[in-house]
Amino acid sequence: MDLDLVGKKALVTGGTRGVGRGIVLALARNGVDVITCYRQESEASASLVRELKEIGGHHHVLRADLAEPVEIADLLHECESRFGRLDLVVNNAAVISHVPYEELPLADWQRTLATNLTAVHLVIQHALPLLGEGSSVISISSKSIDVGIPLRAHYTATKAALHGLTRSLAREFGGQGIRFNVLSLGMIHTEAMDALPAEQREPMIKRYTEKTSLGRLGTPDEVAGAVLWLAADLSRYVTGAVVAVDGGIA
Repeated sequence: MDLDLVGKKALVTGGTRGVGRGIVLALARNGVDVITCYRQESEASASLVRELKEIGGHHHVLRADLAEPVEIADLLHECESRFGRLDLVVNNAAVISHVPYEELPLADWQRTLATNLTAVHLVIQHALPLLGEGSSVISISSKSIDVGIPLRAHYTATKAALHGLTRSLAREFGGQGIRFNVLSLGMIHTEAMDALPAEQREPMIKRYTEKTSLGRLGTPDEVAGAVLWLAADLSRYVTGAVVAVDGGIA
């Protein structure tokens, strides 16, 4: 099926690894020109540049620390100067740590809010002049907000906040034809999971596999499929929604 995405312009934050990388590559393969960003230089960012070059199109991989408001402003300025508009924004970048709540340092709390929530707010604010009728804004959340996860209170709080922000923005900008939605992810198998020691990785995979209706973990490509749908006109009457991409986890 032709999703009619060729020539669309997208910003995907945190797009060099894991779910973000899967989204960036899927968009590029469907003819979307993509700008994405990373916080630290790595082989992941270099290899993504190579893959995007092989796919073809007008893509750019930039460094930006989204905990720094000035770097967000610079990133969106690059979007404007390179593309002139944005048809899609995917707020994927996030940080996570596992800390007992009673020991959670204020600096960790602030860094998590800055990257996972304030950055989303600032990216959207700066992107608004570049968005128009038919544009789609997608924020990546987590199914963990429905149950709560020990040692992740700060992370869970930021992801829950994205739902309220998205619903309010959907109401405020619906008249302009700009749609806002959330993807709520279950356990997705990424390279970060593969990097865990086997004694941690295997029990984790088994535990979450048993919790899902489909009996397996998700993949970045499957998250990307939901992004493609929300980017396309197929979903033009969908806004303010939380779409679960979780394999029916319980």
